[in-house]
Amino acid sequence: MDVISLPIELDKEKIDGYYRLVVAAVQRAKDISKGAIPRTQSKAKKATTRALEEILSGAVDVLTGEEARKAIEEEKRLSYKRLIDEKQREAAEDLSELEKDIKVYLAERGERDSKKVIEEIFGEEAG
Repeated sequence: MDVISLPIELDKEKIDGYYRLVVAAVQRAKDISKGAIPRTQSKAKKATTRALEEILSGAVDVLTGEEARKAIEEEKRLSYKRLIDEKQREAAEDLSELEKDIKVYLAERGERDSKKVIEEIFGEEAG
């Protein structure tokens, strides 16, 4: 018999209501379906059942109140930082492509001192 069909007893100190249980189970099920490592042994094959079992057993912490708000803000900040880092990497890759194009252009023009011209354009890091 699955844990879903049983009456679920909540530890009111950890989870303050069924709504929070459902929201936490949805988030954990998404994580499991995306490849997160399960935290408990289970016979369940479905991500939702496994998520509920993990939450009810206490293997997954459920944050509430101010602690949850802080965690959400921290996650947003880290997501924003990752986005900025990705954009900076893409810009660096674009710049290196531009450098390659300029080198080819200068080589085709027959510039002997192409390195000097490139350093003038991009600064000392281009060499």
